[in-house]
Amino acid sequence: MNAWHDVECGTPEAFNVVIEIPKGSKVKYELDKKTGLLRVDRVLYSSVVYPANYGFIPQTLGEDHDPLDILLLMQEPVVPLSILRAKPIGMMGMVDGGENDEKIICVAVDDPSVNALESVDQLQPHILAELKRFFLDYKSLEKKSVEVTDFTGPEEARKIVQESIDRYNANKEELL
Repeated sequence: MNAWHDVECGTPEAFNVVIEIPKGSKVKYELDKKTGLLRVDRVLYSSVVYPANYGFIPQTLGEDHDPLDILLLMQEPVVPLSILRAKPIGMMGMVDGGENDEKIICVAVDDPSVNALESVDQLQPHILAELKRFFLDYKSLEKKSVEVTDFTGPEEARKIVQESIDRYNANKEELL
């Protein structure tokens, strides 16, 4: 089983996510595209930890040629390779290595502490500042820079999710 190809996606309004990195971790796990398992990419060089559970939406393809990234807001850290139901509440624009690398911000449908949220506009400004600051800092000691652009709402997030589903389906034969 490959977590990218064999887990059902869902719709842009409500989808499955696969967690690669638990909230609070300094270890950067990454999906091994061939096997569907997780590979330890590195321990973060900077003194930062992931501010949310981090993973991807299965059966999607971002502009960076990887599954579409997500930041899952919820109460607890989640074990890597867990599958959760999520809904998008916004997006953080990002450019990494010259390629668009958007982060869909979503909430866990099955966590009552966050599942009533519908938009990033409902989050405390400090949460958004933490997310942005993490991505601005996490590669700095590697002498790599990342550009973080604005946060957008759920409509833009759903649009990017749909585009990445379509991109995956158009390239599926090459990806398998």
